[in-house]
Amino acid sequence: MERADTIWRNARIATLSPEAPGLGVVEKGAVAAHDGRIVFAGREAEMPFFGGAERVDCEGRWITPGLIDCHTHLVYGGNRAREFEMRLEGATYEVIARAGGGILSTVRATREAGEAELTQSALKRLDALIAEGVTTIEIKSGYGLEIGAERKSLIVARRLGELRRVSVRTTFLGAHALPPEFTGRRQHFLDHVAFDMIPALAREGLADAFDAFCEGIAFSVGETAFVFDAAKQAGLPVKLHADQLSNLHGAALAAKFDALSADHLEYTDEAGIAAMAKAGSVCTVLPGAYYTLREKQAPPIALMRKHGARIAIATDSNPGTSPMTSLLLALNMGATLFGLTVEECLIGCMRNAAQALGLSADTGTLEAGKWADLAIWDIERPAELVYRLGFNPLHARVWRGQ
Repeated sequence: MERADTIWRNARIATLSPEAPGLGVVEKGAVAAHDGRIVFAGREAEMPFFGGAERVDCEGRWITPGLIDCHTHLVYGGNRAREFEMRLEGATYEVIARAGGGILSTVRATREAGEAELTQSALKRLDALIAEGVTTIEIKSGYGLEIGAERKSLIVARRLGELRRVSVRTTFLGAHALPPEFTGRRQHFLDHVAFDMIPALAREGLADAFDAFCEGIAFSVGETAFVFDAAKQAGLPVKLHADQLSNLHGAALAAKFDALSADHLEYTDEAGIAAMAKAGSVCTVLPGAYYTLREKQAPPIALMRKHGARIAIATDSNPGTSPMTSLLLALNMGATLFGLTVEECLIGCMRNAAQALGLSADTGTLEAGKWADLAIWDIERPAELVYRLGFNPLHARVWRGQ
């Protein structure tokens, strides 16, 4: 006899299986789990008999995979509300950054904050995302820019996954900005990242991936390739903040390094999108930053579709350019601002988001063998998850079967 601990029955389910059309909708469906893993997801009439399992009547509600926020900067000190005011007064992102604001202002606050303070502030943001059905989240460092503060941020990120029932993937954003103590010594900083920080943090098991900011106000393609080489040597997959404010061909660089994803992509050209599609790198779009910065050029969604690139969507939750803690709001923005369809939005925060984190084998769809990470919704159709503003229809959240 097959075994299951819990069965969620009398439900409509969106499996998001890549083998099924659209969202993989199953009417009169059920999901069964054992030891935290899915053992069945499909039509209830076809489910094997599981003796002794707890049965949960979903009363016709929808079940989807748990949401995945695949790009956040959740751990940081302070806030940047003043910069928000400055942007309203006409200052650009570049002007604020070059005046000592932007990322470096958060670096100062993060360096000064202790682990307990960083943990408590990040938990508030994490709890808001969990309340909307998020079961997996990526958390980047990058606001320390020196080994002690980066280690502290990554330790806090790992701790969040111990304090809450959520899966946390950590990314060492080592090349985020040039710290003030390295002014005029760019290569010295990059050497420090490549030869000191990456090996140490990888050896300590604090980072699941490495990231960089390839942009005119940050690091060039050549500088990014230099630190990417070091990350690969340390066994870390790479991700990239690419082509957000200009086209430096960061997407093509990401593809060259078989990046898990390249994110933002507002100015990426067709060659870059084609290269990412061929490499299997996910195109992660971040409408919160586009909205907050009042940008005018949206990511080339039509080119992504043309080349069959996988599209993910995330909050980019951070203190300066996307102070957002609602993945559902990001979905609406993705549809409204970027023209994504409902299916693209939902696949983008589930199946494709899992791929952007290298987790496709474990989560992102409702299929046997994957973690039983579920979101159960009080909705009539999946479009409601994208359509509504400021409304949370989550009925229940299940993480690893519980």
